[in-house]
Amino acid sequence: MTSYPTDQLRIHRFAGLLPGPRLVVLGAVHGNETCGTQGIERVLAEFDSGALWLACGSVTFVPVTNPLAYQKVQRNGERNLNRNLRPTHAPQDFEDRLANLLCPLLAQHDVLLDLHSFQAQSEPFAMLGPANNQGSLEPFAHAAQEQALALRLGPRRIVEGWLSTYAVGVQQRLARTLPQDRVGLLSTDPSYGVGTTEYMRSQGGYAVTLECGQHADPAAPTVAYQAIRNTLAHLKLVAAPTTQPCTDPELLCLTQVVDRHHPQDLFAKNWSSFDVLHAGERVASRHDGTPVLAPADGYIVFPNNSATPGNEWFYLAQRSARALHTSPP
Repeated sequence: MTSYPTDQLRIHRFAGLLPGPRLVVLGAVHGNETCGTQGIERVLAEFDSGALWLACGSVTFVPVTNPLAYQKVQRNGERNLNRNLRPTHAPQDFEDRLANLLCPLLAQHDVLLDLHSFQAQSEPFAMLGPANNQGSLEPFAHAAQEQALALRLGPRRIVEGWLSTYAVGVQQRLARTLPQDRVGLLSTDPSYGVGTTEYMRSQGGYAVTLECGQHADPAAPTVAYQAIRNTLAHLKLVAAPTTQPCTDPELLCLTQVVDRHHPQDLFAKNWSSFDVLHAGERVASRHDGTPVLAPADGYIVFPNNSATPGNEWFYLAQRSARALHTSPP
């Protein structure tokens, strides 16, 4: 694989002579999630060989978005790049300096495909933004276009409700954290849930995160590659048959984020993402034996045995009543 030094960001851009959408594709926002990197490198090789060529618009690829975390083969460099993502005049860490490059890059584009993987075994899924709204948390006007893209990436499972769930989580952290203990604690910042896709939407574009599979799943790079190809075809950036939408999607909505409070907080079993939960079922136990129970029927998402105290441990989700549209307006 290609070497990615930590003192620079490798960016590949193809620009067509005819106008069209401006797509940006990110890999390895988290350094141990390399399926996107491999998928991007495969597509770059096809552009270089002439097997693919751009019909219009532009596409930008960032195979390794966090090179320090990638070099360390771990999720973060100095902190989580995909939280509190925003430009800053006084960068405090490596990810702040990256954000000062990445945020203007995102703002130059119309569409973002962000490729990730996850820890526990489960099937791939896409993460969607909110419905169109003029609220204060995440105002948005491109829900139909975003939905149409999510339905064409490959996986049938789609999850919504990220930022609204994080906003509640931040309020819970604030309620249990003394003011003097909040200094430097990013997870109590009101912008903690803002990552690449949320920042992209704040700049007038739309974005989908694709979780391509478990970190070590040998099929995950192929899921990433196919999603890139499907996106290029859907946006008509390349001369390829239009990708057909998934006809039987499963749409879930995140409802709650549960933090780990103590290193000895333990799960009740070895959970995988989207395992079914029943109301009252023991999900985990606090270090003092207090049970953590499912408040309603639903699913567990992103259970993380490696979560550190004060940070997200797992999420709860339920079926969403939102209607998905297969075609953009």
